[in-house]
Amino acid sequence: MSKQGTHRGPGKLRQGRSQGSHRPPRTGAAHARPLIGARSLRTRAALIEAAGQSFARLGFEGGSGQDICREAGVHSAAIVYHFGGLAGLYRAVLDEARARLPTTEQIQAAVDVESDPRRRLEAFLGLLVRTLLSPLSQSWAGRLFAREFVSPTRIYGPIHDDALLARAKILKGIIAALIGRAPADPVVARGCISTIAPCAVLLLVDRRKLKLLLPHLEMRENAVPALTRHLVDFALAGLNAIADDGARR
Repeated sequence: MSKQGTHRGPGKLRQGRSQGSHRPPRTGAAHARPLIGARSLRTRAALIEAAGQSFARLGFEGGSGQDICREAGVHSAAIVYHFGGLAGLYRAVLDEARARLPTTEQIQAAVDVESDPRRRLEAFLGLLVRTLLSPLSQSWAGRLFAREFVSPTRIYGPIHDDALLARAKILKGIIAALIGRAPADPVVARGCISTIAPCAVLLLVDRRKLKLLLPHLEMRENAVPALTRHLVDFALAGLNAIADDGARR
């Protein structure tokens, strides 16, 4: 009896382990999605592209999930399945837009190559002008960021704020060095406004309107060097006047 009992015991243990190893997969958040396959990647890409066009034109509040799915040629439940909802899709669209546009790190790297403040200003404005005169600025990625600049959403606003603050810090450092003031000086803040304002016009004003108002303004990519030099010279003239006025006082 004792041998039979001893024999049966391990057999039962092995049976229990075998059953335990075939438990159904967990359904928690960490196991909610299978590995993304090629078809899923194509669906996600189609949704991001269609949503980018929609959000750039209508904003997040005006975007329709059904319209986006119809334009992407996918099932109406695809947004919830792949992104958890419209807000998740909007975050993914903005992440893609950020990847297509110059990053703060790229701007900082371009500026850091130069040591002279004037050349640093030229590097800063040159990268912005090159982007603003490229077809990229008129793509949905550029137009969506312009919309976020004017009417920030609660979904992306704080992230966008962080990016803008980092870029403002770069520009304030350049302007402060040019006029010999501390970065926190209000004069530096005013200098930043006057320096960056032309770029804001190129970012926010419709190109057809600009062409109507200023028909002789070149806004093609081959005009980047000339426009950059003009903006740098114009900014330096104003900043020099500010510095001279401060010295006289």
